[in-house]
Amino acid sequence: MSHHPLWLRGVTSFAASTPKGRVAHTLVRAGIALHTCHTNADSPALGVSESMALALGVTELRPLDPDPRPPLDAWTVYVPRGDADQVMGAMHDAGAGAVGDYDRAGFRSDGVGQFRPLPGADPAIGAVGAVERVDESRLELVAPRRAREVVRAAMLAAHPYEEVAHQVVELASRPDDRGTGRIGVLAEPTTVGDLARAVTAALPSHHSATRVAGDLEREVRTVALCGGSGDFLLATASAEGADVYVTSDLRHHPVSEHLEAGGCPVIDVPHWAAEWTWLPVAARELTARVAGIETSVSTLVTDPWTQHVPGTVSV
Repeated sequence: MSHHPLWLRGVTSFAASTPKGRVAHTLVRAGIALHTCHTNADSPALGVSESMALALGVTELRPLDPDPRPPLDAWTVYVPRGDADQVMGAMHDAGAGAVGDYDRAGFRSDGVGQFRPLPGADPAIGAVGAVERVDESRLELVAPRRAREVVRAAMLAAHPYEEVAHQVVELASRPDDRGTGRIGVLAEPTTVGDLARAVTAALPSHHSATRVAGDLEREVRTVALCGGSGDFLLATASAEGADVYVTSDLRHHPVSEHLEAGGCPVIDVPHWAAEWTWLPVAARELTARVAGIETSVSTLVTDPWTQHVPGTVSV
């Protein structure tokens, strides 16, 4: 199992004459399956960014850029009291009423409905031209927005009325507990410079460099981070109130423009070192959840950089 896939882009061949093709052939011949957990390991709890945050001592974690939950509709339907179970059951069967780990949820309140059938109507209750008052139930449910017309068709088919009074309201999306990056707090405040040194010490050894942009003496309590290449979240980190943003593969112009706009300081750490922090967490969770499994975490340094030479500043 690995985080990065062998190929990050589409290929037309995995010939054994290429380095990665040779790996694939070796695995096939040995009967070994390869499972890669790239972006699908980035966003969940105990994923790459969360593992990195825990390794750096950041707590009270939440996603820096939460995934949106699937959009929901709120349904309100008015139905004669004696038909309420039938209509709600039909809507449940069509996919309405699922809330987290529960299904067939709904709310019912009773009242009196009123209507007058006009010429041309074929009322199930009452007569044309006469005001009719009926003991009715008000049904309230939620349903996935993608199932709207399926739920509506089921409701109309089960409802006794010719014209059905109902409302469908689109609900605002609620942030998920999954998402890209993490943001949280340190147990004790520190400075950007001291945090950079602590981050370097907490990550596995490598031959690359930790780089810092911004005021080294700025106080840090809230830390945002993203395992892997995270320059697309620079503005998000500042908007979410981070005192510093820790990620990898930062480029000159995005960082320069981020600081010019008043953004928080950034700490750039090696891509491999940041993402490696997930491997022992993944091994621990597999061992705890799969009976009889044996795990071994590779300590091979796959960072491509083999040396860094510090520059000198001339005044």
